[in-house]
Amino acid sequence: MKKIHIIGLGLLGGSFALALKKVFPDWEITGFDNDPEHMAMALEMGLISRKLEVPQEDTDAVILATPVDTLLGLLEKTLEQVGPNTLVMDFGSTKGQLCRQMATHPKRNQYLAVHPIAGTENSGPGAAAGNLFDGKVLIICEMEKTDIHLKGLAYDIFEAVNMKLRFMDPGDHDLHLAFVSHLSHVSSFVLGKTVLDKTKDEKNIFDMAGSGFASTVRLAKSSPAMWAPIFLENKENVLEAMDSYIEHLSQFRSMIAEGNVDGLNHEMLEANKIRDILDIKE
Repeated sequence: MKKIHIIGLGLLGGSFALALKKVFPDWEITGFDNDPEHMAMALEMGLISRKLEVPQEDTDAVILATPVDTLLGLLEKTLEQVGPNTLVMDFGSTKGQLCRQMATHPKRNQYLAVHPIAGTENSGPGAAAGNLFDGKVLIICEMEKTDIHLKGLAYDIFEAVNMKLRFMDPGDHDLHLAFVSHLSHVSSFVLGKTVLDKTKDEKNIFDMAGSGFASTVRLAKSSPAMWAPIFLENKENVLEAMDSYIEHLSQFRSMIAEGNVDGLNHEMLEANKIRDILDIKE
């Protein structure tokens, strides 16, 4: 029987607990969350068997699923608390700064930097779903710096919950995520704010909101407590992505203002190519 401890029992931590319970029903899964309501809900839902503020020294693996601005301090503290045979992983959405700061840590070989590309716009343990990770990509950074035996345990776990492993440099990870994930959230938050400002004058605007608006603004329901730290932690890459987006948006605006139908058609046809990349079928 393995002992797994999860710190942060929201969407990712709670869902991972459910996934582990499904494939490893005999494993002991403990956890902790700073939010008393989340802690109580996690126990009520049976996400964990019991609350532990400090992982046991013989815990096999500790998963950190808290906001990115808490991870460095929490990672260092956790490594101090566990024994030499415990693996510690974080689920953070940024990896560059954390990997740089951990580079010379005396227990660096007990740490594995991972990022599951899984989630929804909902948060908290009530949003946890046992199939959240099923078939999803898991990015692993600097795998060569982790002890081979501990890394083997991680691979066994991720294979058991049916995740697809990908390996990336931390800097490349942060740059790519800024464009395909972080920018999407910025756009959604700003679109939601733009429309909400308009409703101050036109109360019935949401009566005209269709599925297109709903899908585009869905991410605006995401947790600010999670996303504000991500934007700031990955600031350089997020600003680069936003600058590029603003440039394209300004060009699009100019073509509309000028009545440039050929230009608009060309830009939209170019954007349509995203369907081929994402394998979206008509």
